[in-house]
Order: sequence, then C-alpha cells, then structure tokens
Amino acid sequence: MITFSKIMAGCDFSEYSKVTLEYAASLAEKCQAELIIVNIINQRDVDTILAISDKQFDRTVEKNVEKLADDYVKREIEKRTRQMEDLIREISCTHLSVKKVVRIGIPFQELSRAIEDEHVDLMVVGPKGRGNIAGVLFGSNAEKLFRHCPVPLLSVRSKKE
Repeated sequence: MITFSKIMAGCDFSEYSKVTLEYAASLAEKCQAELIIVNIINQRDVDTILAISDKQFDRTVEKNVEKLADDYVKREIEKRTRQMEDLIREISCTHLSVKKVVRIGIPFQELSRAIEDEHVDLMVVGPKGRGNIAGVLFGSNAEKLFRHCPVPLLSVRSKKE
C-alpha cells in the first residue's frame, strides 16, 4: 500500500488556493501526514527591484536598492506567512501538523526543489495561478511542474470547472 507521510500544497493566494489547501489538508488528515504549504516569491519581482541600480554609478544608490530588495523580501515572507496562517484557520486545519515554507526563485523550479528538500511524497496544486494569460502563452507553472515533478502530482479543480 502506498503511504504519504508528507504532503505539500502549492499556495500562490490565487482564487484556487483555498480549494487546493482543503484537498491537501483532507488528504493529510486521512493519511496522518504532515502538511507542508509552500509559496514562492518570484525571482522576477526581486530582479525588477535590483535592476533599478543596474545603470547607476553611485554606490550609495546601489546599496540603497539592495536594501530595498532585502526589505521587500522580508516583508513578503512575513505577509505571505500570515496569509498562509489565515488560510489554515479558514479551512479549519489548525489541528494538523503544518509547516509553512516561503522560498524565492522561479516558481516551478523552486517547487521542485522544495519537494526534494522536504522529502515530500505527494504534491497538490491548483489548475492555474495568478498568471492566467502568461500561462496560455508560455505554459503555466503547473504544466511545467507536471513535466518535471519528482513525486506524484495532484491537480485540484474547482467544481465549477
């Protein structure tokens, strides 16, 4: 029999996040598994802030921009951790063993790394994230994850779809 001791849920705070977490939490409860909720701060956002100093010749400006990027990351980690805690309360899974992870990078790559780093047995994701248009043009993170995921991957659809 296949057992799951660690179930990871991708959470991007899109409209699909709540139902994705509900499925992951339900499975974690039934399997008596640890639930790991992961959110990725897109490296593109951090790079945009750092690009401001790219053409500057003044080292003070460069240092201020680097501090701005560091502050942005720190604020985002705090904010996203609070949002995860709110979702955990909202779906009533506070009784489960839940680990919250916020990472920085290219979303599908960081999700794959997080799966390996956390020794996850099952990954649960929503069908789409916040970037619906980009997903149509370039392939969504969920699509890329399906091709490269090192463990079984469950894509949760809402009942409307």
